[in-house]
Amino acid sequence: MKVKKILVSQPKPKLENSPYWNIQKKFNLKIDFHKFIRIDGVKAREFRKERINILEHNAVIFTSRLSVDHFFRICTEMRIRVPESMKYFCVSESIAYYLQKYVRYRKRKIFSGEKKFKDLMGKIEKYKEDKFLFPCSNIHKQEIPKLLEKNKIKYSIAVIYKTLCSNLSNIDINKYDMLVFFSPLGIESLFKNFPDYKQEDSIVAVFGPTTAKSVKKAGLTLSIEAPTPQAPSMTMAIEQYLQKMNKKSKNKKN
Repeated sequence: MKVKKILVSQPKPKLENSPYWNIQKKFNLKIDFHKFIRIDGVKAREFRKERINILEHNAVIFTSRLSVDHFFRICTEMRIRVPESMKYFCVSESIAYYLQKYVRYRKRKIFSGEKKFKDLMGKIEKYKEDKFLFPCSNIHKQEIPKLLEKNKIKYSIAVIYKTLCSNLSNIDINKYDMLVFFSPLGIESLFKNFPDYKQEDSIVAVFGPTTAKSVKKAGLTLSIEAPTPQAPSMTMAIEQYLQKMNKKSKNKKN
């Protein structure tokens, strides 16, 4: 089967030198981008129902730039002035640097890990007397609360934004030869928007083991999976698959 059209369940890349454009040119195919999920910020009125007092906490845990943006958004909406004494624990250094958009960078109050939350736990454990706030989405990794509880850290979960299925009614899903997913919610969005969807000959590509698990659970056949040692990125995995298919097609002709 020749792949002519690919649908990627993410926003369109802004960079002209994105690997997706290289794939499009190299294999003479068309790639479309549509967000299968959307992010909605929780409004102050709704947040108040959680009965969480932000100022009762003296440390905040950030796992993404989104959580940073929405934390300070909700503080602004609720007219909360975050004290300079607040400590910030960021899963990665890039999130710690992004935090400078809202606070002045001080080593004594901003701590960062190495991309995984368990790397950050060693620093969190040094402040067991503090009460931590974990601002997050309605869908978040359960690993974080479990590790905090295991290490007897006082914390509160604050849902400040929601990850929801997008409306895809303007898409003809059956015209695509390949669908690319990056989260379990993307799979949920597919079937919410197209309840009668049949995979047939379509190729499914996924990023991440939890997404792969969701694909199989939904009864779909998985053909491309990343990351792997040979293909650490989604685009590399797609390119390698297309090269393999082209090689098979040429061998059949010969």
